[in-house]
Amino acid sequence: MPVPWFLLSLALGRSPVVLSLERLVGPQDATHCSPGLSCHLWDSDILCLPGDIVPAPGPVLAPTHLQTELVLRCQKETDCDLCLRVAVHLAVHASLQAQVVLSFQAYPTARCVLLEVQVPAALVQFGQSVGSVVYDCFEAALGSEVRIWSYTQPRYEKELNHTQQLPDCRGLEVRNSIPSCWALPWLNVSADGDNVHLVLNVSEEQHFGLSLYWNQVQGPPKPRWHKNLTGPQIITLNHTDLVPCLCIQVWPLEPDSVRTNICPFREDPRAHRNLWQAARLRLLTLQSWLLDAPCWLPAEAALCWRAPGGDPCQPLVPPLSWENVTVDKVLEFPLLKGHPNLCVQQVNSSEKLQLQECLWADSLGPLKDDVLLLETRGPQDNRSLCALEPSGCTSLPSKASTRAARLGEYLLQDLQSGQCLQLWDDDLGALWACPTDKYIHKRWALVWLACLLFAAALSLILLLKKDHAKAAARGRAALLLYSADDSGFERLVGALASALCQLPLRVAVDLWSRRELSAQGPVAWFHAQRRQTLQEGGVVVLLFSPGAVALCSEWLQDGVSGPGAHGPHDAFRASLSCVLPDFLQGRAPGSYVGACFDRLLHPDAVPALFRTVPVFTLPSQLPDFLGALQQPRAPRSGRLQERAEQVSRALQPALDSYFHPPGTPAPGRGVGPGAGDGT
Repeated sequence: MPVPWFLLSLALGRSPVVLSLERLVGPQDATHCSPGLSCHLWDSDILCLPGDIVPAPGPVLAPTHLQTELVLRCQKETDCDLCLRVAVHLAVHASLQAQVVLSFQAYPTARCVLLEVQVPAALVQFGQSVGSVVYDCFEAALGSEVRIWSYTQPRYEKELNHTQQLPDCRGLEVRNSIPSCWALPWLNVSADGDNVHLVLNVSEEQHFGLSLYWNQVQGPPKPRWHKNLTGPQIITLNHTDLVPCLCIQVWPLEPDSVRTNICPFREDPRAHRNLWQAARLRLLTLQSWLLDAPCWLPAEAALCWRAPGGDPCQPLVPPLSWENVTVDKVLEFPLLKGHPNLCVQQVNSSEKLQLQECLWADSLGPLKDDVLLLETRGPQDNRSLCALEPSGCTSLPSKASTRAARLGEYLLQDLQSGQCLQLWDDDLGALWACPTDKYIHKRWALVWLACLLFAAALSLILLLKKDHAKAAARGRAALLLYSADDSGFERLVGALASALCQLPLRVAVDLWSRRELSAQGPVAWFHAQRRQTLQEGGVVVLLFSPGAVALCSEWLQDGVSGPGAHGPHDAFRASLSCVLPDFLQGRAPGSYVGACFDRLLHPDAVPALFRTVPVFTLPSQLPDFLGALQQPRAPRSGRLQERAEQVSRALQPALDSYFHPPGTPAPGRGVGPGAGDGT
């Protein structure tokens, strides 16, 4: 009778709770099998090489089911180790010409054993179970996860797999029999209002280590805090530090001591809320982005279209589809172009909206009053078009009374003439963004013409009596100047400019005028923008950074500079030739303000000449900064604090991305005493 073989493979990881365990005496591995079968354990381990699946030459003996059981392997009554018993159930799927292999694997080492099994001819029934073989036993680490694979050699079928959670010392009734459990610190977690207490009940002379970390589904854990402690301890965690993957590891400071791991916040509602609040979407390129979050999130994401006016962002599903999201993994949308109205919205497993960010707004400016056209393509080159509106997708052309239907003829003409921006395209359809400003102007041209005569008469009075109120209503002009230190700082500037556009301000920044800047040159572009801003009673904002301070110091020391020798878009360097005379001749107060970001630059680092105008730190002094941007003599608005909070919320994601890159813990947000001071 041919002899088949078995390979059993295990890998260790984390654990549950069990009760009392059977004891095995002696250090040797062993095997036994069902009545009628004969089995033999090879004396030495083998290489763990499963190989590829190959066709079976005839009937083969194959594993069909795995069972595991925890036992103790003991040298003495009080000297035991945790061990894993594995039973493999077998069936004949074709002849006994094959070898069936069992393999063991345990982190950080791998181990494979080979079992030899023989089946009498009387028991051979195709597709029926012929019994089982039991292996005693595989010693596994306390508090680990064991993964088991079983397959044939050669491999004729897909391998079986099974995961067994092993207990740590806290879950064993027989822990007194395991020496490594004797000195283990005992840890309890308790709540006190919004805070959480970690209570360690150990003797005063006991030395132990305590570590807090984020457990990751993929990759190594991320350490958050580590300390060596002595005696009983009560450690307080703030509820804002809790996330589902926050785990605690504790161990005696002794050689080869057992480390106990618990993750007590996996089901805590506060931890799940904190996780979503900490999550951030980050744009990498036109098409790629990723989700930054401390833990794994069961979520899906899709693109949506957000129109000005406060209407909800409308998911573009279909034609696009929901995508599964993995934390810190780059994701891609099949876009041809970016658009400020395109946003990413993310939902959890219960389809509740958790996160929404317009990733392209910082680089492309505020929301536009464009209409999104959806083109659907059918067989035989048939196609249809509809315009996305809050009420649904309006077919074009249409006689409906909606805004898109009234503009339908013009939108179709623009689409044919190539004036619409194509955002997405595939075999089933396409998405187009069509501007509507010029059509709104045409539609109301006659109405405006009739109103002009009346407005002209009123303007003479309003110009004399309410000039400052009129300027405030249309928004004060603000020219934002900065030094392009790096791409991250440019994104931060774009976020600030976009946030200020939501207020009654008309913001000009070179980020949004690259084409004009290249055509005119930095000096000519800035001179024209500065003159127009100051003529309209606007304000020039100097946004200081380490690079800007260096450029200013260079001008003040040398008195000259060569703007043309630097980048074509370096408007800040070009602007100094016009800005410095205003400061030197005392014309800057009232027309200029300065600003810098907290943690990036201290106001005292700004050259003294430029501190003749107010210099604000952002976001800590946002209310005063916004007050300085108001029209001169304008009354102090009671909504200033509300607007400051609005700008701060819009600016925070960009600040987090700039100061705390993904995968690095934020300063000051570590958990436990002495956060960030690992020992």
